[in-house]
Amino acid sequence: MGIPYPGHAPTQATAGAPTAPVVRKISVADLGDVLQRGWDDFKAVPSHAIMLCLIYPVLGLVIARLVLGHSVLPLLFPLAAGFALLGPFAAVGLYELSRRRENGEDVSASQALAVLRSPSFGAMLGLGTILLTLFVVWVATAQAIYVATFGYAPAAGIPDFISRILTTPQGWTLILVGCGVGFLFALAALCISVVSFPLMLDRHASATDAILTSLRVAMANPLPIAVWGLIVAVLLVIGSIPAFLGLAVVVPVLGHATWHLYRKVLEPDPNPYRAPPPPPRQGRRYAADFPANLLPWSREKDPS
Repeated sequence: MGIPYPGHAPTQATAGAPTAPVVRKISVADLGDVLQRGWDDFKAVPSHAIMLCLIYPVLGLVIARLVLGHSVLPLLFPLAAGFALLGPFAAVGLYELSRRRENGEDVSASQALAVLRSPSFGAMLGLGTILLTLFVVWVATAQAIYVATFGYAPAAGIPDFISRILTTPQGWTLILVGCGVGFLFALAALCISVVSFPLMLDRHASATDAILTSLRVAMANPLPIAVWGLIVAVLLVIGSIPAFLGLAVVVPVLGHATWHLYRKVLEPDPNPYRAPPPPPRQGRRYAADFPANLLPWSREKDPS
């Protein structure tokens, strides 16, 4: 069972008028606790997390094959790095697992898919589309930077490409400019999504309110959020090195940790959302009563 945060225990309060989330100030040291909680969640439900994130190493291997087979080697790193832009949306199922474990509920893979029934899933899709647009623009920008530096002549192979990048002035220019521009894309994605998806899942906020809250979190905690972005980037690089297979562990840990970061930086919701109760169960029905059950006056609840 996960360790609940003070003030975040489930309550019986009725939902009232929505209030703007109150942002807390945190320290860099709090990020260690966030990662530890993410690791604890991963250890508690490793099979579910790996299953949910299996798409990452699979996509990585597919991308590598496409790159090697179609002479688009310069896009391998931008494509792999661009996964960080899509990660917050891809991890929504992990947030649900952490939320349920924190509340002491049963955790299973099928329950992770409950986000598909969330009232705010449309808002999540909207923000996910924004992140996907950032990803596409980033890849196009990276391609333009490479063409501006080396022209349209393709690399003869991996050794030739590595030699171009590491031993020529154009290569070092590409590294500096590419990393600088990539940093701006990553910063934009981080600022608008650092707590957006957990907020939409937990409080069913709109995409606009979630983005504005994430921006407020980033402005109130510039150093911790910058360090968090660096941690995410470093762990994604480490996870990508062994043929992207390490992402099957790195991504779920980061996904769970993001939920706990959300809990750290926002005050508890004074009017927690309560799902509507399920419709009352009807009495036992029998096949012989099928035609009569279609009539409205025959749908009274069975007193037994």
